[in-house]
Amino acid sequence: MRAVLQRVSRAAVCVDGNIAGQISTGLCVLLCAMAGDTDADAQFVARKIPSLRIFPNLDAKMDLDLCAAGGALLLISQFTLAADTTSGTRPSFSKAAPPDEGQRLFDLAVELLRGQGIEVQTGVFGAKMEVELVNDGPVTITLDSRSRH
Repeated sequence: MRAVLQRVSRAAVCVDGNIAGQISTGLCVLLCAMAGDTDADAQFVARKIPSLRIFPNLDAKMDLDLCAAGGALLLISQFTLAADTTSGTRPSFSKAAPPDEGQRLFDLAVELLRGQGIEVQTGVFGAKMEVELVNDGPVTITLDSRSRH
């Protein structure tokens, strides 16, 4: 699974003009299931995302993880993270998981994160969404479950 994490002071996602999910301090995470991903990939991102020490301590040093910072997650499905731009000018998304499998893995990641007691808000899988956020730092981190070995 591929993810782009942005540390935020607030973030929201809207579908058809209605707020589907919103958080204050935390991480806005764009998450893509790739073709061939398994439950182990969802387990990896659910373990790694909240454990990253990317929130400031009292000395303004990045030293706190999501829970220590009192943060929440806004998880948004984002198949375009699978874009292959190596040929031509129109990206190919063939490396993304098929929609049913992508949603299953996304939902599994949400379930695993919530199982850790983390507040998780989401967008709507497959919907056209508008994401609004204030990147705090700015801090933006990329994560790929296939790079864990």
